[in-house]
Amino acid sequence: MGYIPSRAKWYIADLVQEFKIEAERENIVHIDTTLIRTDSPEEAFEKALALKREGDGRSYKNAYDKLVTVLFRGLRDLNVVDGELEHGTELLFERRDGISEQDMNHLVRGKDQLNVFRPIRSYVDDPGVVPDSE
Repeated sequence: MGYIPSRAKWYIADLVQEFKIEAERENIVHIDTTLIRTDSPEEAFEKALALKREGDGRSYKNAYDKLVTVLFRGLRDLNVVDGELEHGTELLFERRDGISEQDMNHLVRGKDQLNVFRPIRSYVDDPGVVPDSE
């Protein structure tokens, strides 16, 4: 098992959900990064799975009157947060060795390339997975 601080209470789960739309060749996959509050890695794992299992296999009509089927595919990752949630708490850590200058430049983005500043691609503009009632 990885390093789990004794005071750990928070975990971050990447949940993978697939949307299959009637008469469409390509699927749509959402990776939802979700905060989990619990006392152990095993309980975090179970709670993360439970978050998406309840909607697994459900179907509905989208705004184009096509049947959408939702499948929970599983977890992409589960990480522990080392500390309390407050300003400056490190949430995730990633290590890469031997990065070239060119690859380094691809890791770092300008402000306008950060997701929070990118234009919104509204579900209204692409209602493929949105239920008809929304």
